[in-house]
Amino acid sequence: MAFVTRQFVRSVSSSSTASASAKKIIVKHVTVIGGGLMGAGIAQVAAATGHTVVLVDQTEDILAKSKKGIEESLRRVAKKKFAENPKAGDEFVEKTLSSISTSTDAASVVHSTDLVVEAIVENLKAKNELFKRLDKFASEHTIFASNTSSLQITNIANATTRQDRFAGLHFFNPVPLMKLVEVIKTPMTSQKTYESLIDFTKVLGKHPVSCKDTPGFIVNRLLIPYLMEAIRLYERGDASKEDIDTAMKLGAGYPLGPFELLDYVGLDTTKFIMDGWYEMDPKNPLFQPIPSLNKLVAENKFGKKSGEGYYKYK
Repeated sequence: MAFVTRQFVRSVSSSSTASASAKKIIVKHVTVIGGGLMGAGIAQVAAATGHTVVLVDQTEDILAKSKKGIEESLRRVAKKKFAENPKAGDEFVEKTLSSISTSTDAASVVHSTDLVVEAIVENLKAKNELFKRLDKFASEHTIFASNTSSLQITNIANATTRQDRFAGLHFFNPVPLMKLVEVIKTPMTSQKTYESLIDFTKVLGKHPVSCKDTPGFIVNRLLIPYLMEAIRLYERGDASKEDIDTAMKLGAGYPLGPFELLDYVGLDTTKFIMDGWYEMDPKNPLFQPIPSLNKLVAENKFGKKSGEGYYKYK
C-alpha cells in the first residue's frame, strides 16, 4: 500500500509540475524598446539565442546606428567563438542579424510579441506613458519588463492593467559579455511571469538572480553607497582619490577603483540615482547629497564621456 501511495504521490507531483511548466510563457518573440547601448545589447543576445527580435526607437537614424553597433559586436563575438572556422562565424553573424527587424512604431509591433523589454531613458513619466500606450495594443499573454536600474518596478507597472505580467529585467553593460541579470518581482508579479522570465534569461545564457522591488535591487543597492562612501572619505581629506582607488584594487581585488568606476559609469547617471533615492528616503544617511559630485555635474564634468570627472581624460 505504501508503494502504491508513493507512486500515486509521485504521479500527482509530476503531473502538477508538468501542468505548472505548461502554463509558463515560452518567449520566442521579443520587442526591445530603446536602441541605445543597453537596448541594442539585449536585442543582440536575444537574436543570437534563437529569438525573433524587433528593436524600436524614435528614428530610423538611431536604429541604423544601433544595427551597425550590433553587427560590429557580433563580428567581435564571432572572431573569438569561431576562430578556427571564419565561414561559420560569418553565418552566425548573418543569421543573428536576420532575426532582428526594426521599427519606429512600438504600438504596431507589440500585438504579436511574447515579451516587451523597455530600455529607454531613466524617467518615470516617460516609462509610464510608454507602457500605458503599449498596454492597449499588446496581446493578453505578453509580459512587460523594464531594464531600469534605479526606479521602482511597481511604480512603472501601475501605469498598466497587467501588473501580474510585469517585472524588472536588469541587464548589465556590456550586455553580450556580462552574465548577470537581476529579475525583479513586485508584489503583483505572478509566479508564472517570474518563472517565464527566469527561463528566458537562462536561454540567453545569462545567470539570473532574484530580488524584491527594493531601491537599486542587489548590485546598485550595494555598489552606489560604496561609491558614495569613497567620495565622503575623499571629501573629509582622509585619503586621496588615487590612494583610495589603489587600495580597493589591490586590497579588495576590484578591477576599477571607486573614482575610476564613477567616471566610467557617468557622474550624471550616479547623481540621478542618488537624487531619486534621497527623494524616496531623505532620512537615510546613505542617500545624503554629495557636494563634490553635485558640483562636478553642475559644471558638466560627467567623467570619461565628457573628458573630465574626478579625473581628467585626454
